[in-house]
Amino acid sequence: MIKISIIGSGNVAQHLITTFLHLEELSNDVALIQVFSRKKENLSQLLSPQKIVTEFNNLLEADLYIIAVSDDAIENVSAQLPFRNRLVVHTSGSVPVTQLNSNNRRGVFYPLQTFTKGKTISFRNIPICLEAENTFDYQVLNKVARLISDKVYAINSEQRKALHVAAVFVNNFTNHLYAIGNEICIENQIPFDILKPLMQETADKVMTILPNEAQTGPAVRNDKKTIAAHEAFLINNENQLKLYKTLTQSIQHNGKKL
Repeated sequence: MIKISIIGSGNVAQHLITTFLHLEELSNDVALIQVFSRKKENLSQLLSPQKIVTEFNNLLEADLYIIAVSDDAIENVSAQLPFRNRLVVHTSGSVPVTQLNSNNRRGVFYPLQTFTKGKTISFRNIPICLEAENTFDYQVLNKVARLISDKVYAINSEQRKALHVAAVFVNNFTNHLYAIGNEICIENQIPFDILKPLMQETADKVMTILPNEAQTGPAVRNDKKTIAAHEAFLINNENQLKLYKTLTQSIQHNGKKL
């Protein structure tokens, strides 16, 4: 049995807690022995108060400590851990493994997904990207990851940095464009729901063909008349117009540097 402690109480931490508690009910492969949170009430709805600690000195010995906190807090949190030579990992997509304190064996357990508190999500289809500084520790992480996910990858810190940037483009930036589309609909008394079948079809297509092959629209057709009409429509919103021009130019250059 692999004994796990989670340090943190945010979105990622709460989804991991829920997942490992569910796994405990199904098998004896892992045990979530403790969770660290500065405020017990942040996690009181998820697990018994006896498993929640608010002081690092109260952390019991475990096989794996998962730091699931904000990126800028990882280094400080790892430096406060009051033990040495134990396996400590973080869940960040952008923080290198070397930012963890060298008092302990270091690794990464990065679930590549967007998490929202209160929204149920299954880890089975979530890619988990692993990194460790030695083979034995990697094997521990690999075993834990495969217990909860069918998609496990060995990804080093440089690859993970690139992956995180790519994820920002396909998730965060895409969602921001949805928000702009919603703004335009609201301003013109159009139900945003009208766009949802188009959004779904766009997402479905890139599951089976390459994004470049799926590209449609006036930019890829070099439809100058339509592009000019769209730019004229957006003339009073500088941010939307700038984004439209930048994205149109990027599509026309087929991803080449502008």
